[in-house]
Amino acid sequence: MDRTTPAAGNEDIELYIRTIYSLLRSSGPIRLRSLEESHVGMNSSLHYRADGTEIDVTALSYAAQRLPACFPDVSLVVMGQMEEVFRRRGYPDVETWRPVAARARRRKLFYHEQRRILATFIASVSDIDDMVPTMVAYQIEWNKLHQKLNHNRALLAELGEGPITALGDAPPSDNALLAMENFVTPERSERIRQALELSEDDFAMLCHLWPGWQLVENLRKAADQRMDTRVNVLGSGLSDYRRSVQIWWQRLEASHSLNLGDRPLYFVSSNTHSLANLFSGFVRQESQAIVDLILRDRPEGLDEEYRRLRDEEPGQVGNLLYYASRFYLQHGQYAREAQSRFAEHEAAVGLQRMRDPDCLDVEAQVIEISKLRLEGLDPRLGDFSAAEIALLKASDALILNIDYPLGMAAYHVFSQVSTAVSDLLGVYIIGKAATLNGRVGDVMIPNVVYDEHSQNTFLFRNCFTAVDVAPYLRYGTVFDNQKSVTVRGTFLQNRNFMHVFYEESYTDIEMEAGPYLSAIYEDIYPKRHPLNEIVNIFINAPYDIGVLHYASDTPISRRQTLLSKSLSYMGVDATYATTLPVARRILRQEIDRQSRLAQDGGRSNQTPQEYPDDRSSA
Repeated sequence: MDRTTPAAGNEDIELYIRTIYSLLRSSGPIRLRSLEESHVGMNSSLHYRADGTEIDVTALSYAAQRLPACFPDVSLVVMGQMEEVFRRRGYPDVETWRPVAARARRRKLFYHEQRRILATFIASVSDIDDMVPTMVAYQIEWNKLHQKLNHNRALLAELGEGPITALGDAPPSDNALLAMENFVTPERSERIRQALELSEDDFAMLCHLWPGWQLVENLRKAADQRMDTRVNVLGSGLSDYRRSVQIWWQRLEASHSLNLGDRPLYFVSSNTHSLANLFSGFVRQESQAIVDLILRDRPEGLDEEYRRLRDEEPGQVGNLLYYASRFYLQHGQYAREAQSRFAEHEAAVGLQRMRDPDCLDVEAQVIEISKLRLEGLDPRLGDFSAAEIALLKASDALILNIDYPLGMAAYHVFSQVSTAVSDLLGVYIIGKAATLNGRVGDVMIPNVVYDEHSQNTFLFRNCFTAVDVAPYLRYGTVFDNQKSVTVRGTFLQNRNFMHVFYEESYTDIEMEAGPYLSAIYEDIYPKRHPLNEIVNIFINAPYDIGVLHYASDTPISRRQTLLSKSLSYMGVDATYATTLPVARRILRQEIDRQSRLAQDGGRSNQTPQEYPDDRSSA
């Protein structure tokens, strides 16, 4: 077994991480500019042009999408785990501030406009590892904009002549929008592009990031002042993270009357839509109305894809309808009525949601297997005999599906769940990852995970193989028996780091598998997970462990990355190709469990493990 050591992680990355945490120990705010030198020295793969004078639009776009639109106006960022932490450090009413959101990162954020303070709720150290480098990258690139704009006084004067809007507040009026759009003429856009010394592709990306009036408004702000943001972590103790997860669990229990701790439970970490769509049957019930919306409103040009699938691959229309249902529920002609029917339908089939999870921004769904309407299930879940339907109707088991948390939050969440639940029947983890040798849309199934947090190499039996996934994947390829590395953050990687792991046959980079396996270890063994060891949980796991990753990034190739390409509809293929095997396995496992219970009069309540005869290798 090859062993990758933390030394492979690159000294520059380690230096950056140590610098971040040594400075954040300060009781008062620190300036992000004190981290810029070590950030540049790390030579991050996501910010490889940080040290140049040219604007790295891909890094700027990546960072901006993971921070709220008001960030250019922010003077101070304060981080805490829960209201109590903010209150005891002098911010007693953060949740009365204006709620703001980032486009591509799920995190509770509140902004005080007069004081220019952004309050950020953090669920684990991974939020610090993620957000601090993101803010530093944003500040570096913003200040490059400032420098280039101030070298072109003619353009500055021209930008100052246009109509004024208020970015981050209420949307401008129709008249203001029209005036701004008329102001941003093709000729003026070309002068802006040349002043910023951007290629046509990079400028198009910047215009996509800040469309129309937002581009001019942000350029005005960038020209007016350099960014000099300060940050202060208010509570960094492990007990604060644990308390925030306990509050999350208590809120989840209080929102249901299902006795979560006393019922057999299948744990799933995925997203909030795919498993619900497969089980609820709502989209199938509303399919004609969704098709009408696709053909009438043409969201994202999906009408052409619908006609193609309808004529050439009718069996694949389901995934498109699942994707289009979000437009139907949010922007459709009768969205409010559809939302009401949606909530009633999910309640009727035993699916309950916790949408406002308080301090820990991890939405949860609880599904009662006995209440599922099997006739409404996605047909790809299989056919069930009358006897199997009766067994599922007799089930007392629940499915707990959580919106996959970021990094070490996964460890805290599963530690809480495994402590509170008496009978876990399976743990299934679905998430995005980067692939070092595949393409966007491929699926990786690991059975070896190196975790940068614990520096452990975990060996485990993944209950899924390529055969389980391949029938449902149209565009990508499935790779099983893979080796995955769990990293601390997306910016905390460089090409040397990735090449070392690539040489050791690691092909899958993500952020949650290691923390989950550390928590699973502590659920199986009567001690805390070790550090810097090869950890074999291959034999002793008393329940299913399934890990499925689909590729959203190819970091070694800079041509096709998550920085410049959104998965959008194309990501639906891999999403459902990984969700279907999980849903199928849960139903089959529960049929088998109920059959055994019926045969032995209810005495056995354990899920058998189908280990191969030879357990000597992973």
